[in-house]
Amino acid sequence: MVTPTTDHHILDPFSESSSSHPHSSEPDITNGNHVSSTKTRNNEKKQKRHKILFLDAYDSFSNNITSLLTTLLDDVDVYVLSIDSPLLDPTSPGFGKRFRRELAQYTAVVCGPGPGSPDNDADVGLMNHIWQLTAAEQADGEKGGEGGALLPVLGICLGFQSLVKYGGGEVKRLKRGLHGMVREVLHHPPGSGGGDDEGNGNIFRGVKPFKATLYHSLCGDIGQHEVSDADWEEGGAKWKPIEGCPDLLPLAWVEEKRVDGEVERILMGVKHMRKPFWGLQYHPESVCTEKEGNKVIENWFKEALSWNEEKGRVVVEVAESERLAHQATKPSLLSMLHAPIGDEQKTSSTASESNKIWWEGMGTRPEHRSVTVRLPHSVQVSDVVEELGLDGLDKVMVLESANAAATALSRADVRGRYSIIAAGLEEALRLEYHTGDEYATFKLHKINGLQVDLSERVLLDSYGGIWGLVASFHEIRSLVGGVELPDLPFLGGFMGFITYEQGLSDIDIRLEERPHHRPDVCLAWVTKSVIIDHSLGLAHIQELYSSDKSVDDAAWMRSTADRLVSASAHRRHHFINDLPSPAKKVKTRRPSTIPSIQTPLIQEYEVKVKTCQDFIAAGESYELCLTDQTKITRPLSDMIPSSASQEHQAMQQQRQQHPASLTFTRKQQQQHRSPSPIPSPWHLYKTLRSRQPAPFASYLRLGGATLVSASPERFLTYDRHGRCSMRPMKGTVRKSEAVSTLEQAEKILHVPKEEAENLMIVDLVRHDLHSICGAGNVEVSDLLKVEEYQSVFQMITVVEGQLPSTSDKKKYTGLDVLAASLPPGSMTGAPKKRSCELLQQIEQNSERSLYSGVVGYMCVSGRGDWSVTIRSLFRWDDERVAVQGQGEDSQSEEEEHEVWHIGAGGAVTILSTPEGEREEMFTKLAGPLRVFADLG
Repeated sequence: MVTPTTDHHILDPFSESSSSHPHSSEPDITNGNHVSSTKTRNNEKKQKRHKILFLDAYDSFSNNITSLLTTLLDDVDVYVLSIDSPLLDPTSPGFGKRFRRELAQYTAVVCGPGPGSPDNDADVGLMNHIWQLTAAEQADGEKGGEGGALLPVLGICLGFQSLVKYGGGEVKRLKRGLHGMVREVLHHPPGSGGGDDEGNGNIFRGVKPFKATLYHSLCGDIGQHEVSDADWEEGGAKWKPIEGCPDLLPLAWVEEKRVDGEVERILMGVKHMRKPFWGLQYHPESVCTEKEGNKVIENWFKEALSWNEEKGRVVVEVAESERLAHQATKPSLLSMLHAPIGDEQKTSSTASESNKIWWEGMGTRPEHRSVTVRLPHSVQVSDVVEELGLDGLDKVMVLESANAAATALSRADVRGRYSIIAAGLEEALRLEYHTGDEYATFKLHKINGLQVDLSERVLLDSYGGIWGLVASFHEIRSLVGGVELPDLPFLGGFMGFITYEQGLSDIDIRLEERPHHRPDVCLAWVTKSVIIDHSLGLAHIQELYSSDKSVDDAAWMRSTADRLVSASAHRRHHFINDLPSPAKKVKTRRPSTIPSIQTPLIQEYEVKVKTCQDFIAAGESYELCLTDQTKITRPLSDMIPSSASQEHQAMQQQRQQHPASLTFTRKQQQQHRSPSPIPSPWHLYKTLRSRQPAPFASYLRLGGATLVSASPERFLTYDRHGRCSMRPMKGTVRKSEAVSTLEQAEKILHVPKEEAENLMIVDLVRHDLHSICGAGNVEVSDLLKVEEYQSVFQMITVVEGQLPSTSDKKKYTGLDVLAASLPPGSMTGAPKKRSCELLQQIEQNSERSLYSGVVGYMCVSGRGDWSVTIRSLFRWDDERVAVQGQGEDSQSEEEEHEVWHIGAGGAVTILSTPEGEREEMFTKLAGPLRVFADLG
């Protein structure tokens, strides 16, 4: 089992209930943050701070390295420049002079890890120009003086391999990649003779034995395999420059025993003999690299400072505005707004003044009120939804902890406490955005029961994009500080979905031309909701209302409370009997009523797995989260509007007039509904939640999409104090007679392949959090934990972060973390950007859509909770196919069918097998797909 070997300490759990789903108190992990009480950054002014330039090769662990450098080293600030920065184009006139002028501002440089190979110039970019520096070149481009443009450099992983190539070595493939593997690093023991052990550049001096995480399938070859075993060990050849690479001094190795019995000598550390260049193949920043390895980084920086002093190199001080590199932490969304908060109306694309302000004034200066009623133990969330008449509407949102009941078979540590039901969505303001557009659209269907169908486009240029608009809109409508708020996960605010394609856009991946204009961000501003507290058996009926309204009208809350109280008295059935009945199997002359199911082809999927492994072996990715989709085509179910829905609305109006006198039993309710033999999406959801109760289940009908989800995976949650938590989930085993207990599952999942899958995403998630929370503010508090669910066991890790404290105008919120972390790393692989580009190619540019995206909310209190959309099925209202059916007169006729999609897949690593990945994909597919068979 992979475990960090540093000390743990227990963190206090969240001080408030910050989500609709469960959270746990989680211990800290040292190498997840590298923080000590004496080296945490503070606001005190230092006499002089060193500056390190980090060359970013688009790795998904880069921010972990910048955090390590900042928190581990004294008085250091880290600046980041991408290897292909347009500010330093090697083909442009004057590049050399500008490059040396930029480097002159830094004490040292770190060339980071990334996908690809040093043999491809585009993969290393500016790194190649670093190695070519000489002491004779001055920062101003003139010749002369020792210690000019040359400066100390540390290469890590790809940066290390690039240095090896510059030093005369080659970069070759390992016999088998070692992504996510933890190995002991063998380094030269001081005083053992040979090599450079008495200081003089040996950055491993004084370092005890330690283990480190490896993420590579390529390795530096300096001729080590040409050395005989006798010379290697007894002659000390492993610690001396090898013929053919006289400029490279080996400092560390991993000796990997392979299945063929051979030992592969893998270079782990190197020093250039003539220049102040060092390199490390392993990842010092990984959560599973032991803390002893930190001394190597400290030694390197001491060597860098000594070299600068010895050569008389003086770092040039410049104004921040003159620096081409940027700080590692991203600026907040609110700080980047071009227009002051509150000036949204100035960015409308319409000319009419009256149209400019209709949406901008909605929901400002909100206040909160609520009433609470007790629910009997037998009442379920589905009962409440149906009692309120929401199940038959075309705009519904339910975020449910479906495994919260005591009868659920999952363990208590993965059960949720709260479920959220959005109400009044017909009159809720909705924000929609299609990736790539220059505008977003606000929509409003009704006001006080009157149909208005308002719609207005808002240009995004002054907001910096869709997330700036969301941040601005939400900030104006946040509940003011100092107000005592109920201890509930959601009081009101945005609820909705974000697609996988929006996440791709957020990491600057170009999408192919799309044949539709569906929303990739669809958020409803929810002001009326019901929160079910499963622990206390309470229903909190609540709403946000405008403080400037002269009328205090709480009629909706009172009528809803009365309805739930009176309905509860009639509920005596058990949940298991509350399932929709399977469709009767009757003979029909219309064969088109049978759903058509198209699953992924086995051989094609296995070929895709092999393609993933080819890319991994070539160094293009560490892990690729391959997915495929199943299509279900069936007759239209309950498309709104219909005569049945009109009758339903009439009954609801009667209920509002006489709430206490009209309580329907389920049988009576069903008699008033359409007799269609095709189960509705709501029936599909009820079936799925009963078969696969999950802590992050959801049912949405919004923006033309219908989502039925039994997701077990939290993506991101954050509380009003800026505490963020992510729960990447990797490693799955199906429950069976052979694997029926947690202990049995742990034995299967705590193996190198499964732990490596999880570890790679853990380090990726740490990187995402560091980009907003900053150095020293991210911790791994629960590593590689196996949890039990209804039909599977899953391995999860909990990563936490704390948002930095800033002024209100520049403050960070949970939305900053959300926007910086999409798409979910557990659905991409690592490094994220290159992996997503490869997956587009392998998956033939097919859209994942809602699958692999996120669903959740951001509350006016500052809280938020988002789950990964997996174990789910979805459809779009505008996606129909024509099917030839047979009419009653036996004549062939064309009819429209709806199309449902189910995504499933798994993380492919170098240790995967095509058969194993195919089996995992079908295991995850089985649950959602079964609902169609269960309902006929």
